[in-house]
Amino acid sequence: MPRKAVVTGGMSGLGAECARRLAADGIEVVRLDLSGDADVVVDVTDHEAVDAAASRIGAVDILVNSAGIVGPTDRPLWEVEPAEWQKTMAVNATGVFNACRAFAPGMRERGWGRIVNIASVAGKEGNPFMSPYSASKAAVIGLTKSLGKELATDGVLVNAIAPALFATPMNDDESEESLEYMLSMIPMHRVGQPAEVAELVAWLASDRVSFSTGAVYDISGGRATY
Repeated sequence: MPRKAVVTGGMSGLGAECARRLAADGIEVVRLDLSGDADVVVDVTDHEAVDAAASRIGAVDILVNSAGIVGPTDRPLWEVEPAEWQKTMAVNATGVFNACRAFAPGMRERGWGRIVNIASVAGKEGNPFMSPYSASKAAVIGLTKSLGKELATDGVLVNAIAPALFATPMNDDESEESLEYMLSMIPMHRVGQPAEVAELVAWLASDRVSFSTGAVYDISGGRATY
């Protein structure tokens, strides 16, 4: 019987590429997104909606938390509106919490599961003038480390990846100055491609990984080294 995966934010960017890559491995993929074309339309910030979606979807073996937004940029923290902070944290951090809370218990009951949370190098290093985004991704890293320990003896592995700058629609609205800054920090001097993230996610979602949990895997062209 093929394994089943849920990919949040699965209709665009890294999520869409991850969904395609998992499907290539013969995995049944359910794409959750706000887009009307998604397999399941759901707002990850709404825990009741996520719980209801989980009930409809049924047993899931793999969860990839890719839904995210950049939030306010090019402004210091003191110029960020509280509503902007709250929205960024709600999508990027609370959305991961809601999905893990909904799907992890079933994995634990069945004794096998893989959860991959897409964080960011910004969550480790902090990008200037992107405090909400950086803080929300740091929260994802902390959640990953904690949940990985909680599920360590249940056959469910929880890991995160920390991408640097990638060629995705999420960065379309970034200013040229911000993009140049992020690119300048990458020793490989290039933007990452979504397929490169998807390959790492496919590995973390497989049986090929068996002794790694609560870890953060950098995919940053050399930017992050710890």
